[in-house]
Amino acid sequence: MNLIQRFMRVFFDLLYHPFAFAYDLVAVIVSFGKWNDWVRSVIPFISGTRVLELGHGPGHLQRELTTRGFDSVAMDESAPMGRIAKRRLGGSMKLTRAVTQKIPFASETFDTVISTFPSEYIFDPQTLTEAHRVLRDGGRFIVLPVAFPTIGFLKWLYKVTGESPAALDENLKKKILGHFIQAGFSAEIKTVEVKFSALLIILADK
Repeated sequence: MNLIQRFMRVFFDLLYHPFAFAYDLVAVIVSFGKWNDWVRSVIPFISGTRVLELGHGPGHLQRELTTRGFDSVAMDESAPMGRIAKRRLGGSMKLTRAVTQKIPFASETFDTVISTFPSEYIFDPQTLTEAHRVLRDGGRFIVLPVAFPTIGFLKWLYKVTGESPAALDENLKKKILGHFIQAGFSAEIKTVEVKFSALLIILADK
Protein backbone atom coordinates (compact mmCIF):
# COMPACT_ATOMS: atom_id res chain seq x y z
CA MET A 1 0.00 0.00 0.00
CA ASN A 2 1.52 3.34 -1.03
CA LEU A 3 1.68 6.46 1.12
CA ILE A 4 -1.35 8.14 -0.46
CA GLN A 5 -3.49 5.03 0.06
CA ARG A 6 -2.42 4.85 3.70
CA PHE A 7 -3.21 8.52 4.21
CA MET A 8 -6.66 8.15 2.64
CA ARG A 9 -7.43 5.09 4.78
CA VAL A 10 -6.52 6.97 7.96
CA PHE A 11 -8.38 10.09 6.79
CA PHE A 12 -11.63 8.25 6.10
CA ASP A 13 -11.36 6.23 9.29
CA LEU A 14 -11.10 9.46 11.28
CA LEU A 15 -13.91 11.11 9.30
CA TYR A 16 -16.22 8.17 9.86
CA HIS A 17 -15.49 7.72 13.55
CA PRO A 18 -14.11 10.45 15.91
CA PHE A 19 -14.75 13.25 13.39
CA ALA A 20 -18.07 11.99 12.05
CA PHE A 21 -19.64 15.29 13.12
CA ALA A 22 -17.59 17.00 10.38
CA TYR A 23 -18.60 14.62 7.57
CA ASP A 24 -21.32 16.83 6.09
CA LEU A 25 -19.07 19.89 6.12
CA VAL A 26 -16.24 18.04 4.40
CA ALA A 27 -18.66 16.59 1.84
CA VAL A 28 -20.02 20.04 0.98
CA ILE A 29 -16.52 21.47 0.59
CA VAL A 30 -15.10 18.72 -1.62
CA SER A 31 -18.22 18.63 -3.81
CA PHE A 32 -18.79 22.39 -4.00
CA GLY A 33 -22.22 21.83 -2.49
CA LYS A 34 -23.21 19.02 -4.88
CA TRP A 35 -22.73 16.03 -2.56
CA ASN A 36 -26.41 15.26 -2.12
CA ASP A 37 -27.00 15.66 -5.86
CA TRP A 38 -24.24 13.10 -6.41
CA VAL A 39 -25.79 10.68 -3.91
CA ARG A 40 -29.29 11.07 -5.41
CA SER A 41 -27.92 10.18 -8.86
CA VAL A 42 -28.22 6.47 -8.04
CA ILE A 43 -31.99 6.59 -7.53
CA PRO A 44 -33.01 6.26 -11.21
CA PHE A 45 -31.10 2.96 -11.37
CA ILE A 46 -32.98 1.33 -8.49
CA SER A 47 -34.85 -1.87 -9.32
CA GLY A 48 -37.96 -2.71 -7.30
CA THR A 49 -38.98 -1.13 -3.99
CA ARG A 50 -37.16 -3.07 -1.25
CA VAL A 51 -33.77 -1.39 -0.79
CA LEU A 52 -30.73 -1.93 1.45
CA GLU A 53 -28.11 0.79 1.79
CA LEU A 54 -24.60 -0.24 2.82
CA GLY A 55 -22.80 2.54 4.70
CA HIS A 56 -25.65 4.98 5.31
CA GLY A 57 -23.37 7.67 6.76
CA PRO A 58 -25.30 10.71 8.02
CA GLY A 59 -28.54 9.43 6.48
CA HIS A 60 -29.22 11.73 3.53
CA LEU A 61 -29.97 8.99 1.01
CA GLN A 62 -32.18 7.14 3.49
CA ARG A 63 -34.32 10.22 3.95
CA GLU A 64 -34.61 10.66 0.19
CA LEU A 65 -35.55 7.03 -0.40
CA THR A 66 -38.22 7.10 2.28
CA THR A 67 -39.68 10.34 0.92
CA ARG A 68 -39.94 8.69 -2.50
CA GLY A 69 -41.83 5.70 -1.10
CA PHE A 70 -39.14 3.02 -1.10
CA ASP A 71 -39.17 0.35 1.60
CA SER A 72 -35.61 1.05 2.67
CA VAL A 73 -33.32 -0.16 5.44
CA ALA A 74 -29.68 0.72 6.04
CA MET A 75 -26.59 -0.40 7.90
CA ASP A 76 -23.26 1.12 8.88
CA GLU A 77 -20.38 -0.10 11.00
CA SER A 78 -19.77 3.36 12.52
CA ALA A 79 -21.57 4.03 15.81
CA PRO A 80 -21.09 7.83 15.50
CA MET A 81 -22.64 7.79 12.03
CA GLY A 82 -25.52 5.73 13.37
CA ARG A 83 -26.24 8.35 16.03
CA ILE A 84 -26.09 11.19 13.50
CA ALA A 85 -28.41 9.37 11.10
CA LYS A 86 -30.91 8.54 13.83
CA ARG A 87 -31.08 12.19 14.87
CA ARG A 88 -31.66 13.22 11.27
CA LEU A 89 -34.17 10.51 10.41
CA GLY A 90 -36.04 9.92 13.64
CA GLY A 91 -36.65 6.72 15.57
CA SER A 92 -38.89 5.12 12.96
CA MET A 93 -36.09 4.57 10.46
CA LYS A 94 -34.69 1.05 10.04
CA LEU A 95 -30.99 1.42 10.80
CA THR A 96 -28.62 -1.22 12.08
CA ARG A 97 -24.94 -1.41 12.94
CA ALA A 98 -23.05 -4.11 11.08
CA VAL A 99 -20.13 -4.72 8.73
CA THR A 100 -20.69 -5.42 5.05
CA GLN A 101 -18.80 -8.70 5.24
CA LYS A 102 -21.62 -10.08 7.40
CA ILE A 103 -24.93 -8.50 6.38
CA PRO A 104 -27.53 -9.31 9.07
CA PHE A 105 -30.46 -9.99 6.72
CA ALA A 106 -31.91 -13.14 5.21
CA SER A 107 -31.02 -14.32 1.73
CA GLU A 108 -33.03 -12.96 -1.21
CA THR A 109 -34.54 -10.13 0.84
CA PHE A 110 -33.88 -7.05 -1.29
CA ASP A 111 -34.54 -5.84 -4.82
CA THR A 112 -31.62 -3.39 -4.74
CA VAL A 113 -28.50 -2.89 -2.63
CA ILE A 114 -26.85 0.55 -2.79
CA SER A 115 -23.53 1.95 -1.64
CA THR A 116 -22.47 5.54 -2.34
CA PHE A 117 -18.85 6.66 -1.91
CA PRO A 118 -17.74 3.58 0.04
CA SER A 119 -14.15 2.93 1.01
CA GLU A 120 -12.21 -0.10 -0.23
CA TYR A 121 -14.35 -2.56 1.75
CA ILE A 122 -16.83 -2.53 -1.13
CA PHE A 123 -14.44 -4.65 -3.24
CA ASP A 124 -13.87 -7.19 -0.48
CA PRO A 125 -14.94 -10.58 -1.89
CA GLN A 126 -16.96 -11.28 1.26
CA THR A 127 -18.84 -7.97 0.90
CA LEU A 128 -19.71 -8.81 -2.70
CA THR A 129 -20.73 -12.35 -1.75
CA GLU A 130 -23.01 -11.02 0.97
CA ALA A 131 -24.57 -8.41 -1.33
CA HIS A 132 -25.25 -11.13 -3.88
CA ARG A 133 -26.77 -13.35 -1.19
CA VAL A 134 -29.30 -10.83 0.11
CA LEU A 135 -30.48 -9.81 -3.37
CA ARG A 136 -33.45 -11.50 -4.98
CA ASP A 137 -33.02 -13.07 -8.41
CA GLY A 138 -32.86 -10.22 -10.90
CA GLY A 139 -31.86 -7.77 -8.15
CA ARG A 140 -29.29 -5.03 -8.57
CA PHE A 141 -26.22 -3.85 -6.65
CA ILE A 142 -25.50 -0.16 -7.30
CA VAL A 143 -22.15 1.32 -6.29
CA LEU A 144 -21.18 4.97 -6.72
CA PRO A 145 -17.44 4.93 -5.95
CA VAL A 146 -16.24 8.29 -7.23
CA ALA A 147 -17.21 11.67 -8.73
CA PHE A 148 -15.11 14.02 -10.83
CA PRO A 149 -15.50 17.79 -11.32
CA THR A 150 -15.95 18.94 -14.91
CA ILE A 151 -15.33 22.67 -14.55
CA GLY A 152 -12.42 25.04 -14.27
CA PHE A 153 -9.21 24.41 -12.40
CA LEU A 154 -10.35 21.19 -10.76
CA LYS A 155 -11.14 19.64 -14.12
CA TRP A 156 -7.64 20.50 -15.31
CA LEU A 157 -6.08 19.22 -12.08
CA TYR A 158 -7.85 15.88 -12.28
CA LYS A 159 -6.85 15.54 -15.92
CA VAL A 160 -3.15 16.20 -15.40
CA THR A 161 -2.95 13.93 -12.36
CA GLY A 162 -4.66 11.10 -14.22
CA GLU A 163 -7.65 11.06 -11.86
CA SER A 164 -10.55 11.47 -14.27
CA PRO A 165 -13.14 9.28 -16.01
CA ALA A 166 -11.16 9.53 -19.24
CA ALA A 167 -8.08 8.22 -17.43
CA LEU A 168 -9.78 4.94 -16.57
CA ASP A 169 -8.52 2.69 -19.32
CA GLU A 170 -10.23 -0.52 -20.32
CA ASN A 171 -7.89 -2.68 -18.26
CA LEU A 172 -8.74 -0.81 -15.07
CA LYS A 173 -12.46 -0.96 -15.83
CA LYS A 174 -12.17 -4.70 -16.42
CA LYS A 175 -10.36 -5.08 -13.10
CA ILE A 176 -13.09 -3.15 -11.26
CA LEU A 177 -15.87 -5.13 -12.92
CA GLY A 178 -13.97 -8.37 -12.36
CA HIS A 179 -14.59 -8.16 -8.62
CA PHE A 180 -18.35 -8.16 -9.22
CA ILE A 181 -18.27 -10.80 -11.95
CA GLN A 182 -16.34 -13.19 -9.70
CA ALA A 183 -19.09 -12.78 -7.11
CA GLY A 184 -21.72 -13.89 -9.62
CA PHE A 185 -22.93 -10.56 -10.97
CA SER A 186 -23.17 -9.30 -14.52
CA ALA A 187 -21.81 -5.76 -14.30
CA GLU A 188 -21.19 -2.56 -16.22
CA ILE A 189 -19.83 0.91 -15.49
CA LYS A 190 -21.82 3.98 -16.46
CA THR A 191 -20.59 7.57 -16.53
CA VAL A 192 -23.40 9.86 -15.45
CA GLU A 193 -23.21 13.60 -16.01
CA VAL A 194 -24.72 15.90 -13.40
CA LYS A 195 -24.18 19.63 -13.09
CA PHE A 196 -20.43 20.36 -13.08
CA SER A 197 -19.63 16.69 -12.33
CA ALA A 198 -19.16 13.26 -13.87
CA LEU A 199 -20.02 10.22 -11.76
CA LEU A 200 -18.92 6.63 -12.19
CA ILE A 201 -21.71 4.21 -11.26
CA ILE A 202 -21.31 0.45 -11.18
CA LEU A 203 -24.48 -1.51 -11.98
CA ALA A 204 -24.18 -5.16 -10.99
CA ASP A 205 -27.19 -7.39 -11.64
CA LYS A 206 -27.80 -10.79 -10.05
